[in-house]
Amino acid sequence: MGFVRKFLSAEGLLSSIRKSIQRENFSPCRSVYSWEDCIMSGLAVFGLKFPSLLQFEKTRALDPMVGRNLRTLYGIKNTPSDTCMRERLDQVQPEQLRRSFKTIFSHLQRGKALEKYRYLDGHYILSIDGTGQFSSEKVNCVNCCSKKHRNGKTSYYHHMLGAAIVHPDHKVPIPLAPEPIVKGDGDTKNDCERNAAKRLLADFRREHPHLKTIVVEDGLSSNFPHLSLLDLLNIAYIIGAKPGDHKAMFKYLETVSGESYQKIESSGTIHDYQFYHDVPLNESNKDYLVNVLEYTETNKNGVKKCFTWVTKLKISKDNVYEIMRAGRSRWRIENETFNTLKNQGYNFEHNYGHGKENLCSVMTMLMMLAFLVDQVQQLCSKTYQQARKHAGPLKAFFERVRSLVFLGEFKSWETLFIYIGQPDQRAPPTEDWVFRLKQKA
Repeated sequence: MGFVRKFLSAEGLLSSIRKSIQRENFSPCRSVYSWEDCIMSGLAVFGLKFPSLLQFEKTRALDPMVGRNLRTLYGIKNTPSDTCMRERLDQVQPEQLRRSFKTIFSHLQRGKALEKYRYLDGHYILSIDGTGQFSSEKVNCVNCCSKKHRNGKTSYYHHMLGAAIVHPDHKVPIPLAPEPIVKGDGDTKNDCERNAAKRLLADFRREHPHLKTIVVEDGLSSNFPHLSLLDLLNIAYIIGAKPGDHKAMFKYLETVSGESYQKIESSGTIHDYQFYHDVPLNESNKDYLVNVLEYTETNKNGVKKCFTWVTKLKISKDNVYEIMRAGRSRWRIENETFNTLKNQGYNFEHNYGHGKENLCSVMTMLMMLAFLVDQVQQLCSKTYQQARKHAGPLKAFFERVRSLVFLGEFKSWETLFIYIGQPDQRAPPTEDWVFRLKQKA
């Protein structure tokens, strides 16, 4: 418990991020604003859920209490203006923020917080999926991908490939460092999810060389180059497969008999499983053999849902239910990650600044890092959990946090969360706070 309190609290997490930033090799700083202060200020924008950098700047400039809380809560000595923050963060390489994600993940492992995420013989389930983050016909940078339309116009965009540790029984995903889908330096062709996946998986295995992992993805990923890469990296997989993409494989399944298994729940839901071993993946790669699970769920009203997955895991009646649930847990990255970022206060699809080089991707990395800090606290911090529960909906909780940062100086996040979640434990307000509250009245 001591380890959890020290390293997995808000103070410990933010301290780890600051130390990770200090270890990076940035160019010499000729500004009064250090790299650490600029990056932590960007993190604070997303940690406090400000709707824009301009709103962050106006609030900080007009309300000295915000500046005090940025010092006490985020360790920011000198907060830059929104213009300066954009200029400085535009020069940061997105990969320079990866160390913070890895450090927090290591703390979760050492603190035994990830033990309950083990599944299927001690594996961790890694869900990977892409999502759009920016699109414009006017604003663009050297890293933008582009698309020409029939009307002659060109749109510019950034996408992101996200990855998170998920579990069928737990609604709190643990995000890893995302991979920007952007043009590289000097590239003329658009980047794509397939290339981004190569980079993401190579970085994941380099940073976590011994982590037992099962990747779950949609049907676009069940192709020979991608599956071969997973084999090379010693990563298991349970990946969707669709008849339209695997005509030869599904035709082959019609000629062989697999094993069947059925389970009927007391609610009337019927689970039908059909599984096969050593099935050729496609016509072009007949020597690459996979195991196939076909699953149909029929509810009490007769409505059916059908899924098919390919895997190298040995399928049996003893583990077919767990394999099915692992495959379906892929949706946690869409429902509990992307939807939360887009609809619950993180403003994922808002343009916080595009810049000329890396700003768009860096802001996305900082948003995901703020999301990781929140997820770890939801997993490990009782005071955070109590504050969330007391405040109600997630957006209401974030609004409560931000409003309190305007009203009074808090010496720690623990104090702030106790103030929200445990009203009977609130410390008496300071004279300065009483004066400010009277002014607000």
